Amino acid sequence: MKSTAKMPVLFLGHGSPINAIEDNEFSRKWKQIGKALPRPSAILCISAHWETQGTFITAMEKPSTIHDFGGFPQALFDFQYPATGSPELARESKDAISKTVVEYDYKWGLDHGCWSVLEHLFPEAAIPVVQLSLDYSQSPRYHFELAGELKALRKKGVLILGSGNMVHNLRKLDWFNPENGFDWAMEANDKLKKLLLDCDFEQLVNYSSLGREVELAVPSPEHFLPLLYALALKDKEEEITIFNDKLVMGSISMTSVKIG
Repeated sequence: MKSTAKMPVLFLGHGSPINAIEDNEFSRKWKQIGKALPRPSAILCISAHWETQGTFITAMEKPSTIHDFGGFPQALFDFQYPATGSPELARESKDAISKTVVEYDYKWGLDHGCWSVLEHLFPEAAIPVVQLSLDYSQSPRYHFELAGELKALRKKGVLILGSGNMVHNLRKLDWFNPENGFDWAMEANDKLKKLLLDCDFEQLVNYSSLGREVELAVPSPEHFLPLLYALALKDKEEEITIFNDKLVMGSISMTSVKIG
């Protein structure tokens, strides 16, 4: 891929898959962000919903739209995001990573952590998309260091997108107050957000030592790790912007980040 102006980096709190087909405050902001971004040559997505043993990258020409959920309206299962893949970006990403051997994947496709937000960022689905998996056997520091190796892709027009949730505890959902967050969830979100804005990434990498609120907010790492991928790609002089900063269903934070 040719060199170009450096692309921003995004971390999006994606929340429920239903956001893909709803017009709400979160999807409207994603649309706004998409219109304001420089047009990417390709997209590399790190989604909370693709965990593997080892590291894999989608390398097919035409990735499928994966409906990796249950209990939602049929319209969501019927939804398709027909973006092409990019074997070229898969190869360049694989070559950029020295921390581990990256294997090509020809089966996965695009999961809802990816397409539910891309549908609003780039609804025409005309930009090639590749997904990089999360190795569930590795530490947060491992992921942070691996992510940093992808930084050169930003100067090749690649939009790198982390999709997860800073606060994500499905076992403690509050079905009766969908527009609010529990006190502990708000405290955790505020604590994580302050560290983020202070660029104290060391403490974020070591999030498990941040106290009871964060322990409840991040009971498993997969929705938090995509944030670390985004932060690892930040250059020193770049600004961090926070948007969609709201908790829903008691224990899910939609808080999202734009770098650059």
